[in-house]
Amino acid sequence: MAKREVRATFLPIRHEVWGMKLKLSNLLKNFTVVNRAVREQAKHHEEKKLTLEASPEEVKASRLTPGRIRNLRKKLGISQRELGIMTDVTTGAVLSWEKGKFKPKGEKKAALVALRKLRKRDVRKVLAEKKGKEKTKGESKGNRVKPVKKPWPKKKNIPNVLRSNKN
Repeated sequence: MAKREVRATFLPIRHEVWGMKLKLSNLLKNFTVVNRAVREQAKHHEEKKLTLEASPEEVKASRLTPGRIRNLRKKLGISQRELGIMTDVTTGAVLSWEKGKFKPKGEKKAALVALRKLRKRDVRKVLAEKKGKEKTKGESKGNRVKPVKKPWPKKKNIPNVLRSNKN
């Protein structure tokens, strides 16, 4: 093939490759802009952690009966112990609320009202966060493993070798 024929064949291909490189460069620039925006959004979302807060009007208007508390807990798929962890009360207090012996008041009631707004996934995140805080509190109190005490060795009847049996 002559040089002219090779140029005529490859010149359009060269222009296409150049155009593709230009498009790829633009796509990479757009991708980095979108990627940066996603990272900023994720950072902003991390800062905005899930908290159990409710307005005073919502707390005042809410009617938390024992059945509603139990249904809320079951709807969220958590145990009484986990509900206690989330509202900073004991399991016995949650049991008392569900039996109707006591009613949640103040910030505990506000926490329950705020729980109604959350989804299961959000509740799991808050619960994991609270459990993580509990573990670090337990470690900082100096909970350490106590050494096992070994009992004193028993005295053995050792025959007196020095004494001779000469008659």
